[in-house]
Formats: sequence, C-alpha cells, structure tokens
Amino acid sequence: TMRVAMAFNEWHIGSICFLFLSFFSISYITGAHGFLSSSTASIAARRSFSSLDASMASTESSLTSFQAPSIEIERRRNLAIISHPDSGKTTMTEKLLLYGGALKLAGAVRHKAEQRSTASDFMQMEQERGISISSTVLNFDYNGKRVNILDTPGHADFSEDTYRALAAADNAVMLLDAAKGLEPQTRKLFEVCRMRKLPLFTFCNKMDRPALSPYEIMDQIEEEFGLETHPILWPIGDGDRFKGVLDRLTNTVHLYQKPTTRGGKAEVVEVPLAQEERLQELINDNELYEKLLEDAELLGELLNPLDMKRVMAAEQSPLFFGSAMTNFGVQLFLDKFCDMGTKPCGRIVETKYADETNGEMIYPDHEEFTGFVFKTQANLDPKHRDRLAYVRVVSGVYEKGMKVGHSRSKPGKKYNLAQAQALFGNDRSSVEVAYPGDVIGINNPGNFAIGDTLFTGNGKVAFPGIPSFSPEKFAYIRSPNPSDYKAFRKGIDQLLDEGAVQALRQRNDDGGGPLMLAAVGQLQFEVVQARLENEYGVESIMEPLGYTLARWADGGWDAVDKADADGKLFGILVVQDRWGRPVLLFRNDWKAEALAGEEKYLELLPWSRPPALDG
Repeated sequence: TMRVAMAFNEWHIGSICFLFLSFFSISYITGAHGFLSSSTASIAARRSFSSLDASMASTESSLTSFQAPSIEIERRRNLAIISHPDSGKTTMTEKLLLYGGALKLAGAVRHKAEQRSTASDFMQMEQERGISISSTVLNFDYNGKRVNILDTPGHADFSEDTYRALAAADNAVMLLDAAKGLEPQTRKLFEVCRMRKLPLFTFCNKMDRPALSPYEIMDQIEEEFGLETHPILWPIGDGDRFKGVLDRLTNTVHLYQKPTTRGGKAEVVEVPLAQEERLQELINDNELYEKLLEDAELLGELLNPLDMKRVMAAEQSPLFFGSAMTNFGVQLFLDKFCDMGTKPCGRIVETKYADETNGEMIYPDHEEFTGFVFKTQANLDPKHRDRLAYVRVVSGVYEKGMKVGHSRSKPGKKYNLAQAQALFGNDRSSVEVAYPGDVIGINNPGNFAIGDTLFTGNGKVAFPGIPSFSPEKFAYIRSPNPSDYKAFRKGIDQLLDEGAVQALRQRNDDGGGPLMLAAVGQLQFEVVQARLENEYGVESIMEPLGYTLARWADGGWDAVDKADADGKLFGILVVQDRWGRPVLLFRNDWKAEALAGEEKYLELLPWSRPPALDG
C-alpha cells in the first residue's frame, strides 16, 4: 500500500508539471512563431498525454511485478540433512546453528531434567525419546548467506515426512556414522536424492569414536551408489586419537581442542601443511603425523579433481570428516557448503500433456511469485490450535497481504496471504517479504494441502504434486469416552491435515462409522495417540488390522464394482479415503500385483493426491 501511495503521489506531481509544460510549449509555438495550427497543437498534446499514459501504465506494471532481486537469490542456500537413525543428525543441525550464530549454546539431544532441549526437536515425544519425528525448518544468516536447514526424521516410519522435505531442498547432506558406514535408511534416502538429482554433500560423523578407515567409507559409497567422492576435509586419527582435519582445498591442518564450555565452540589451531616441524610438534603423535603426510600425497596423486559441474549433476560428492558432538570440522563444513552449495533452483511445471521431465521450467528470477506446500503442521502453538502450511518459495517475492491463485481451485479464485511467518523449530516471527529458497509458514484454514502450488499472475501454475506413500499399517481408532468425542474429532481432523497418517472408512460411510487410520510405520500410530493426549487432552484406543498394503483404484467405483461382480476381490477389503475415493487393502504384495496385472481397468496406484477443490 505504501509503495502504491508513493508511486501515485510521484505520478500526480509529475502529471501537473507535465501538463503545464505541455500547455506552455504549445502556446508558445502557436502564438510566437505562428507556424503550428491549433489542430497540430492538439495532436501534439494528445501524443504527450499518450506518452504520459504509457508511462503511468509502465509504473503500474512495475508495481505488480513480483520478480526477486538477483542478489537475494544468489545469497540463499538450503539443505536437507538425511541419515540413518542415531547417526547424529539432530546434533549436527544444532552445531550448524551454533556456528551460524542462531544459538549461543547447543542443546543436548537426550532429554534429561538438567539438559537443554534441542531447537529442532520440539515435540514432547521427540524430547522424551530423543528422536526426530517431524521435519523442521531452521534458518540463519552466515557470512552474507541466508542458510535454510530442513532437519528431517531418520526413522523409517517417518520417511514420508523426509521425502516431502527433500522435495523442498536444493542440496542434501548425507550424514554417516563413521563407525558403521552406509546403513539401510541411508540407502533408501539416497535413492530419493538421486531421483531428484540433488547435489549431495557427505559428512562422516562421530570421528571422535573408533571409526572405519576413510578409504573404506569411500569404497562403500562408490561401490553401492556408483557415486564418486572427493575428500575436502580429511581426518587425522579417530576415537581418542582424533586430532583434527586437513583442509585439502587450502592444505591447512585444523587441530582441535574440546570446548571449555558445555555446548560451546571448539578451540582450533590452524597450521599450514608445509610447516612440518610445528605440525609434528602440535600433533604430538609420530604415527598420525606420518600417516597424514602419506595420505595427503596419496590423495593428491590418485583422486580425480573436484569438479563442481559433476557435483551439481550429483555425479561427485564432496566428502567431509568430523565430529558434531565435539564440534570438530562443523564450522569448516558450513564454510565450504556456503561456497559450494547451489543457489535456489527452478521447478518444472506440471502440464496436462507433460510429465516432470518435459514441462516448462520456472526459474527463481521469474517475474511472478510461485511456491508449493510441502508440509502442514497443527499446534505449533497449542494455546491457539493453529495450523500452518509450510511453503517453499520457488520464484518471485512473497509480500505481506498479497493475493495468490491456488492450483486446485477454480481459475480466478484468489486467496489473501495476510501474513507469513519465518520458522525456527516451533518458534515463529512475522515476515514482510521472502525470496526464492526461503520457507515460510502461512495460516492454513484447511484449503492448502501437501503438494499444492500458490502463484500470482493470470496463468495457472501447478508444480508436480507430492504423492503420499502407500501405507503398510492399518488400525481402527476410537475414543473410549463419549464425552470427549468433539475434541477427539477435532484432533484427528487436524492431524490428518498434516499427512502423517491417512483416514479410511467403509464405503458410503459419511462419518458415523468406525474410523480407520493408515500409516507407513507403527510409530506413526503412537505419535497420533501421544499428540491426541498431549495436545487435545483425549485418550484413544487402537485396534490393529491384518492388512499390509493399500492401492488406490484410479478407475473409480464403477471399476471396483465390476471387479467385485466378477469375483476378483475375494480376501480384499474395499474402503474409501477421506475424499470418497476407492481404496483396496491387501494382505500381501502377491495379491496386489496379480490383481493389478489381471484387471488393468482398476488402474491401481500405490499413492494418492488431494482432489481438485470446488471453489
């Protein structure tokens, strides 16, 4: 509003001056020189007014442009951290925040009475169990860069939330336990990163404990993933003999001392590799010193050079060694990532006749605002029963009070984004503007679902949606206390909006029958029950079902009825999702695969997306 008012005042003053000068010029020409007729003067005046109108139209157009300044795009970096459980992911996140200046002291992961809780694990169940249950957004400014971190759950039961976070990331950090190397969940999440072609940075954590040989870890990654690694930080020892790291880009050795303050920064001494006498004295271990010199020479001779084009193409991974718990190598990693990580990337638009490989690309410097919802969250502030949609800005500038279109709504319908919030765990602060690469939280009255696209401009924009995973666990849920039914229903509805679990009912059930929950893993059920009790004050009872697989029948109810009439659905439970679409539940993979192959008209799918809105 202020920008429009200022522009109007400038135009108004300019218009008066322009009119006066135009009139004076025309009068002077016709009166003093007499070679311009009044009609010619009128034409000149009309041309002047036309030029003025064009100038005004240009001003109005510029006011409605949402193009982001290139300097803001260039300085942004975002990353998602992936790992197997207990690899130190949350600790690593905390230490990045510590060195990024967002925290003064890093919290301990295990929740005890005398310890601080972490910024990224803020749910009560997360703090009690010392695990990450939900992906978290954290951000800070560091050395001129704006860094956005997407901390993701490591447990397999919450991998769907991790998948969604990776959809919003431009870079990924694969965190490994140096004593264990590659682990099952790391392998699964790596495949998601490969599918999205994310630049992958590898950090081998827990070098303060006995670890595998760095060469062995490099071999594991190359043999299993076909991914070449290029060490940037090379370790000097491990376990109790872990002295520090060699920065191979600068040939500088960083020797660490544990922080004197609990949760504080490590003390570091930097020594050029060429200063051999001083280096040998500070390491104070001849075996480690000789090994360092040998490794430095060997790596320089055998490795392919660092190639950032290959890194951006996910063909080469910069490799780092360190210890998040003792802060060894964390700040160096942050410095290198800010230099090497990619700036915000564009997204491919979904079209009616195109898939994700051949649609139009919208880049961050696109003149209109676009963004997509990758996560929804209820009760970040339990006192207000709020609901937020996490939006990754793809292009343009978010401005407070802007009106946007919605990919599942009818053309022309607009939603007012009255306010947005910057997110830091469960802490929030109001923001006036946001740029490509940023993640903002917007109030969600129930219209925004995971995978939705928001946009400005007249043309409809829809990025490829984020599908839901096929659930593998099913159970009826009910409240044992009839007096709590209203609070129970409200809690269930808001938790379903987050997409952590899915709701299924018997066919034609309008809400009065038993409610069935479907989840990827058993822990998701436990989270639902814990949150219902902690956030809504209601108890619940779960009754497990013996099905292990769900498939959505995209052919619709007519196709399901045909298969049922032909006797093809014996032993299969037919239910509907929250939007009334048919879902088939199977007891084993073999039955699902056989039915999909024999009755193709059912169009069985392992995932679902929200339907189009009516309004």
